Amino acid sequence: MASGTRCAGKVVVVTGGGRGIGAGIVRAFVDSGAQVVFCDKDEAGGRALEQELSGTAFIACDMTQEGDLQTLISETLSRFGRLDCVVNNAGYHPPAQWPEETSIEGFRELLEVNLLGMYALTKGAVTAMTKALALDESRYGVRVNCISPGNIWTPLWEELAASTPDPRATILEGTLAQPLGRMGQPAEVGAAAVFLASDATFCTGLELLMTGGAELGYGRKASPGTPVEVSTLLP
Repeated sequence: MASGTRCAGKVVVVTGGGRGIGAGIVRAFVDSGAQVVFCDKDEAGGRALEQELSGTAFIACDMTQEGDLQTLISETLSRFGRLDCVVNNAGYHPPAQWPEETSIEGFRELLEVNLLGMYALTKGAVTAMTKALALDESRYGVRVNCISPGNIWTPLWEELAASTPDPRATILEGTLAQPLGRMGQPAEVGAAAVFLASDATFCTGLELLMTGGAELGYGRKASPGTPVEVSTLLP
């Protein structure tokens, strides 16, 4: 998908780049010729990817710690002297739970990681933040866009499925949620990130849905356990 030169000479930072979607984004930018600095809390996984991919530099980083973020940027500028693109990918998906079961601390942590990391779980807030930043930063020639992934087959998705009573059924349901009949791949999200960074030069404030068309057409909308009323009216 990448041409090998689309991002030549560019320096890109990717947060949460150690595995899954983040690793797919790192690979896509490397394939496009960029120098990539990526961070993750999983130092072992990050170091392994750094060794695998030339043109990358790994920095251990906790997105909820301001000092870690400052180090990430200062190290990037120190090593490469510039920063052309930031992909705020870091985030996590908590186990399924009802709102009344969610603690204030857990919700605050979710917001800290997923909003600072611009992850897809908090889509509404991320989209609003994207549009606001796009307006604010346009005066500096900075474009701000976001990607909202749907079901992407990652280690996190696999782990979440394994935690359910019937993992195979959970995976099947996730697969059938898309009209395309499959889940997305991290490489496809990576290709979209490269497109927004290198080719979509007149796009800012854009939300790019990567859902396989899951929001189109009809499907089961009620959650399991919701009381269902079946109409008895006949023509």
